[in-house]
Amino acid sequence: MKMIAMIPARFEASRFPGKLMKDLAGKTVILRTYEATKNANLFDEVYVVTDSDVIFDEIISNGGKAIKSKKEHESGSDRIAEAIENMDVDIVVNVQGDEPFTQKESLSKLLEVFKIDQKKEIDIASLMIKMDDKAEINNPNNVKVVTDERNFALYFSRSAIPYPRDESFADYYKHIGIYAFRKDALLKFTKLPMNRLEASEKLENLRFLAHGLKVKMVETDQIAIGIDTPEDLEKAKAIYKNIQY
Repeated sequence: MKMIAMIPARFEASRFPGKLMKDLAGKTVILRTYEATKNANLFDEVYVVTDSDVIFDEIISNGGKAIKSKKEHESGSDRIAEAIENMDVDIVVNVQGDEPFTQKESLSKLLEVFKIDQKKEIDIASLMIKMDDKAEINNPNNVKVVTDERNFALYFSRSAIPYPRDESFADYYKHIGIYAFRKDALLKFTKLPMNRLEASEKLENLRFLAHGLKVKMVETDQIAIGIDTPEDLEKAKAIYKNIQY
Protein backbone atom coordinates (compact mmCIF):
# COMPACT_ATOMS: atom_id res chain seq x y z
CA MET A 1 0.00 0.00 0.00
CA LYS A 2 1.63 3.23 -1.16
CA MET A 3 1.10 6.17 1.18
CA ILE A 4 2.08 9.77 0.52
CA ALA A 5 1.63 13.09 2.33
CA MET A 6 0.49 16.27 0.59
CA ILE A 7 0.62 19.70 2.24
CA PRO A 8 -1.63 22.21 0.44
CA ALA A 9 -0.34 25.73 0.90
CA ARG A 10 -1.77 29.12 -0.10
CA PHE A 11 0.16 32.32 0.56
CA GLU A 12 -2.96 34.40 1.15
CA ALA A 13 -5.14 33.78 4.20
CA SER A 14 -8.06 36.00 5.14
CA ARG A 15 -7.40 35.97 8.91
CA PHE A 16 -3.59 36.02 8.79
CA PRO A 17 -2.11 36.89 5.37
CA GLY A 18 1.25 35.27 4.61
CA LYS A 19 1.14 33.15 7.77
CA LEU A 20 2.91 30.16 6.20
CA MET A 21 5.98 32.28 5.57
CA LYS A 22 6.14 33.71 9.10
CA ASP A 23 9.12 32.83 11.26
CA LEU A 24 8.72 30.01 13.77
CA ALA A 25 11.88 29.40 15.77
CA GLY A 26 14.22 30.24 12.91
CA LYS A 27 12.32 28.61 10.03
CA THR A 28 9.08 29.40 8.23
CA VAL A 29 5.82 27.81 9.35
CA ILE A 30 5.46 25.90 6.07
CA LEU A 31 9.01 24.55 6.25
CA ARG A 32 8.47 23.48 9.87
CA THR A 33 5.33 21.62 8.80
CA TYR A 34 7.07 19.98 5.85
CA GLU A 35 10.03 18.85 7.96
CA ALA A 36 7.83 17.49 10.75
CA THR A 37 5.87 15.44 8.22
CA LYS A 38 8.98 14.23 6.43
CA ASN A 39 10.75 13.34 9.69
CA ALA A 40 7.87 11.06 10.68
CA ASN A 41 9.32 8.52 8.19
CA LEU A 42 5.86 7.11 7.46
CA PHE A 43 5.42 8.12 3.84
CA ASP A 44 6.81 7.07 0.51
CA GLU A 45 6.85 10.76 -0.50
CA VAL A 46 6.02 14.16 1.03
CA TYR A 47 5.08 17.15 -1.14
CA VAL A 48 3.95 20.73 -0.65
CA VAL A 49 1.28 21.64 -3.22
CA THR A 50 0.93 25.38 -3.76
CA ASP A 51 -0.14 28.16 -6.09
CA SER A 52 2.54 30.45 -4.65
CA ASP A 53 5.97 30.96 -6.19
CA VAL A 54 7.24 32.16 -2.81
CA ILE A 55 6.17 28.97 -0.99
CA PHE A 56 7.29 26.73 -3.85
CA ASP A 57 10.76 28.32 -3.81
CA GLU A 58 10.94 28.09 0.00
CA ILE A 59 10.48 24.33 -0.06
CA ILE A 60 12.65 23.61 -3.11
CA SER A 61 15.50 25.82 -1.89
CA ASN A 62 15.55 23.88 1.39
CA GLY A 63 15.82 20.50 -0.32
CA GLY A 64 12.12 19.60 -0.18
CA LYS A 65 9.63 18.51 -2.83
CA ALA A 66 6.91 20.84 -4.08
CA ILE A 67 4.31 20.82 -6.85
CA LYS A 68 2.94 23.98 -8.45
CA SER A 69 -0.82 23.95 -8.99
CA LYS A 70 -1.95 24.46 -12.57
CA LYS A 71 -5.50 25.62 -11.74
CA GLU A 72 -7.29 27.79 -9.20
CA HIS A 73 -8.85 25.76 -6.40
CA GLU A 74 -11.52 26.33 -3.77
CA SER A 75 -9.96 24.02 -1.18
CA GLY A 76 -6.78 22.23 -0.22
CA SER A 77 -8.38 18.90 -1.07
CA ASP A 78 -9.10 20.11 -4.63
CA ARG A 79 -5.49 21.23 -4.93
CA ILE A 80 -4.22 17.82 -3.82
CA ALA A 81 -6.62 15.97 -6.12
CA GLU A 82 -5.12 17.75 -9.14
CA ALA A 83 -1.62 16.78 -8.04
CA ILE A 84 -2.32 13.08 -7.42
CA GLU A 85 -4.77 12.34 -10.23
CA ASN A 86 -2.15 10.52 -12.30
CA MET A 87 -0.01 9.25 -9.43
CA ASP A 88 0.15 5.58 -8.47
CA VAL A 89 -0.87 5.91 -4.80
CA ASP A 90 -3.36 4.25 -2.46
CA ILE A 91 -3.58 6.59 0.55
CA VAL A 92 -3.07 10.35 0.45
CA VAL A 93 -2.65 12.28 3.71
CA ASN A 94 -3.60 15.96 3.63
CA VAL A 95 -1.46 17.73 6.23
CA GLN A 96 -2.46 21.34 6.82
CA GLY A 97 0.36 23.78 6.14
CA ASP A 98 -0.40 25.72 9.32
CA GLU A 99 -0.12 22.65 11.60
CA PRO A 100 3.64 22.57 12.39
CA PHE A 101 3.26 20.27 15.40
CA THR A 102 2.46 17.17 13.37
CA GLN A 103 3.85 14.16 15.19
CA LYS A 104 4.74 10.63 14.15
CA GLU A 105 2.50 8.88 16.68
CA SER A 106 -0.66 10.61 15.46
CA LEU A 107 0.12 10.10 11.78
CA SER A 108 0.89 6.45 12.45
CA LYS A 109 -2.51 5.98 14.14
CA LEU A 110 -4.18 7.62 11.15
CA LEU A 111 -2.53 5.30 8.65
CA GLU A 112 -3.11 2.21 10.77
CA VAL A 113 -6.90 2.37 10.36
CA PHE A 114 -6.51 1.73 6.63
CA LYS A 115 -4.13 -1.17 7.18
CA ILE A 116 -6.70 -2.99 9.32
CA ASP A 117 -9.76 -1.95 7.27
CA GLN A 118 -10.24 -5.28 5.50
CA LYS A 119 -13.75 -4.40 4.26
CA LYS A 120 -12.60 -1.00 2.99
CA GLU A 121 -15.38 0.75 4.92
CA ILE A 122 -13.27 3.82 5.56
CA ASP A 123 -13.10 6.49 2.86
CA ILE A 124 -11.35 9.12 4.94
CA ALA A 125 -9.64 9.18 8.34
CA SER A 126 -8.89 12.24 10.46
CA LEU A 127 -7.71 13.25 13.93
CA MET A 128 -9.42 14.66 17.00
CA ILE A 129 -8.27 15.71 20.45
CA LYS A 130 -10.34 16.07 23.62
CA MET A 131 -10.99 19.61 24.87
CA ASP A 132 -11.85 20.73 28.40
CA ASP A 133 -11.33 24.50 28.34
CA LYS A 134 -14.65 26.33 27.81
CA ALA A 135 -13.07 29.24 25.96
CA GLU A 136 -11.45 26.82 23.50
CA ILE A 137 -14.69 24.87 23.12
CA ASN A 138 -16.64 28.04 22.28
CA ASN A 139 -13.97 29.43 19.94
CA PRO A 140 -15.34 29.17 16.35
CA ASN A 141 -11.79 28.80 15.01
CA ASN A 142 -11.73 25.39 16.74
CA VAL A 143 -13.78 22.94 14.69
CA LYS A 144 -15.61 20.41 16.84
CA VAL A 145 -16.64 16.87 15.85
CA VAL A 146 -19.14 14.37 17.25
CA THR A 147 -18.94 10.67 16.44
CA ASP A 148 -20.90 7.45 16.65
CA GLU A 149 -19.93 4.50 18.86
CA ARG A 150 -17.35 3.30 16.29
CA ASN A 151 -15.78 6.79 16.01
CA PHE A 152 -17.22 7.53 12.58
CA ALA A 153 -17.96 11.25 12.28
CA LEU A 154 -21.59 12.33 12.59
CA TYR A 155 -21.09 16.10 12.28
CA PHE A 156 -18.46 18.84 12.31
CA SER A 157 -19.18 22.38 13.50
CA ARG A 158 -17.63 25.65 14.57
CA SER A 159 -20.28 25.71 17.31
CA ALA A 160 -19.90 23.87 20.60
CA ILE A 161 -21.37 20.43 19.93
CA PRO A 162 -22.99 18.63 21.64
CA TYR A 163 -25.14 21.23 23.37
CA PRO A 164 -24.50 20.77 27.13
CA ARG A 165 -28.08 20.28 28.33
CA ASP A 166 -26.53 17.93 30.89
CA GLU A 167 -22.83 18.76 31.19
CA SER A 168 -22.00 15.44 32.83
CA PHE A 169 -22.57 13.73 29.47
CA ALA A 170 -20.91 16.33 27.24
CA ASP A 171 -17.46 15.48 25.86
CA TYR A 172 -15.89 17.83 23.32
CA TYR A 173 -13.40 16.95 20.62
CA LYS A 174 -11.47 19.35 18.45
CA HIS A 175 -10.96 18.30 14.86
CA ILE A 176 -7.32 18.49 13.78
CA GLY A 177 -7.19 19.29 10.08
CA ILE A 178 -5.16 16.30 8.94
CA TYR A 179 -6.99 13.96 6.55
CA ALA A 180 -6.05 10.60 5.08
CA PHE A 181 -7.97 9.71 1.91
CA ARG A 182 -8.26 6.67 -0.22
CA LYS A 183 -7.29 8.03 -3.62
CA ASP A 184 -10.65 7.22 -5.22
CA ALA A 185 -12.53 8.91 -2.34
CA LEU A 186 -10.51 12.11 -2.77
CA LEU A 187 -11.10 12.21 -6.52
CA LYS A 188 -14.82 11.56 -5.93
CA PHE A 189 -15.03 14.31 -3.31
CA THR A 190 -13.65 16.99 -5.61
CA LYS A 191 -16.40 16.30 -8.15
CA LEU A 192 -19.21 16.62 -5.62
CA PRO A 193 -21.16 19.89 -5.27
CA MET A 194 -20.89 22.03 -2.16
CA ASN A 195 -23.98 21.66 0.02
CA ARG A 196 -25.74 24.15 2.28
CA LEU A 197 -24.09 22.88 5.46
CA GLU A 198 -20.60 23.33 4.02
CA ALA A 199 -21.52 26.76 2.67
CA SER A 200 -22.91 27.81 6.06
CA GLU A 201 -20.07 26.64 8.29
CA LYS A 202 -17.28 26.99 5.70
CA LEU A 203 -16.14 23.42 6.46
CA GLU A 204 -15.40 21.18 3.49
CA ASN A 205 -15.56 18.07 5.70
CA LEU A 206 -19.35 18.51 5.81
CA ARG A 207 -19.39 17.70 2.09
CA PHE A 208 -17.94 14.27 2.92
CA LEU A 209 -20.81 13.47 5.25
CA ALA A 210 -23.56 14.96 3.08
CA HIS A 211 -22.60 12.63 0.23
CA GLY A 212 -22.19 9.48 2.29
CA LEU A 213 -18.41 9.27 2.59
CA LYS A 214 -17.39 7.48 5.79
CA VAL A 215 -14.99 9.49 7.96
CA LYS A 216 -13.16 7.57 10.70
CA MET A 217 -12.01 9.77 13.58
CA VAL A 218 -8.85 8.81 15.46
CA GLU A 219 -8.22 10.24 18.92
CA THR A 220 -4.81 11.68 19.65
CA ASP A 221 -3.19 13.61 22.48
CA GLN A 222 -0.85 15.61 20.26
CA ILE A 223 -0.55 19.36 20.72
CA ALA A 224 -3.33 20.83 18.60
CA ILE A 225 -2.04 24.21 17.44
CA GLY A 226 -3.21 25.55 14.11
CA ILE A 227 -1.81 28.95 13.22
CA ASP A 228 -4.84 31.03 12.24
CA THR A 229 -3.95 34.33 13.92
CA PRO A 230 -0.85 36.25 15.06
CA GLU A 231 -1.74 35.21 18.60
CA ASP A 232 -1.63 31.54 17.56
CA LEU A 233 1.84 32.11 16.15
CA GLU A 234 3.04 33.50 19.47
CA LYS A 235 1.60 30.46 21.27
CA ALA A 236 3.36 28.19 18.79
CA LYS A 237 6.68 29.92 19.41
CA ALA A 238 6.30 29.40 23.14
CA ILE A 239 5.35 25.73 22.73
CA TYR A 240 8.04 25.04 20.16
CA LYS A 241 10.74 25.64 22.74
CA ASN A 242 9.60 22.47 24.51
CA ILE A 243 9.14 20.30 21.41
CA GLN A 244 11.99 18.16 20.13
CA TYR A 245 11.85 16.91 16.58
